[in-house]
Amino acid sequence: MLKERLVTALLLVAALLTVLFFASKDVGVVLFGLLLLLAAWEWSGLAEVRAASARAAYTFAMAAVIGWLAWWMPTGHLPEGLLWLHLALWAVIGLLLTRYPLRLPRAVVLAGGLLLLPLAWLAFAFLLKTRVFGPEWVLYLFLVVAAADVGAYFAGRSLGRVKLAPQISPKKTWEGLIGGLCLVALVATGGAYWFDVPAFPLVVLSLAVGGISVIGDLGISMLKRTAGLKDTSHVLPGHGGVLDRIDSLLAAIPVFVLGVRWLAPAW
Repeated sequence: MLKERLVTALLLVAALLTVLFFASKDVGVVLFGLLLLLAAWEWSGLAEVRAASARAAYTFAMAAVIGWLAWWMPTGHLPEGLLWLHLALWAVIGLLLTRYPLRLPRAVVLAGGLLLLPLAWLAFAFLLKTRVFGPEWVLYLFLVVAAADVGAYFAGRSLGRVKLAPQISPKKTWEGLIGGLCLVALVATGGAYWFDVPAFPLVVLSLAVGGISVIGDLGISMLKRTAGLKDTSHVLPGHGGVLDRIDSLLAAIPVFVLGVRWLAPAW
């Protein structure tokens, strides 16, 4: 299992670097959209939709929403209000985490996916097409989210005592969360040097990104537990489904894009 996880992780990293630095930005935007269509199929499973035809219809609806956004709003342009809407939706999910166990109506779960996934695509397209440091910002976002996850894993294993959300994710601890944020701060310090920007604002932004990424992780875990699923799918050997890999990223991206929009002009 460990070997399988490592091989899959290396292939994913290679694919990400290839798309970001050796393909056009339009290719990256399209491929992320296709990735989110796989996530849409999995999201319908979180809503306990079993029939393949119904799940395919939901995936088609997701493609239509993303296509409409691409037609209505050229990639690289994003009203700030949509970012706040995106962030507000994750804030609502954060509140729902405090009320667990609860069972959301199927229609609410499906509608949530039709909002969250296209908004994530739009934010990703904007970030990738940022005039300065577009691909580098995307890679940095992935590194921050990964640092929060890896730091939490190792700190939690060695120091974890106080459970963070025992009913949703029993292995997560407050000590792990703090360890993850410490590693994020280190990554942000290196990022400030790489981008040649002031360290303090980038560290603060990165800590906010790392913190809210936990809501994405726990939010998808909550839906999986309600639906009786261990993984959202088995499309990624050793890692589960697409949503299992990008859950933290989905919550983190609106915070990061807002931060970049505010801070980059001053840099």
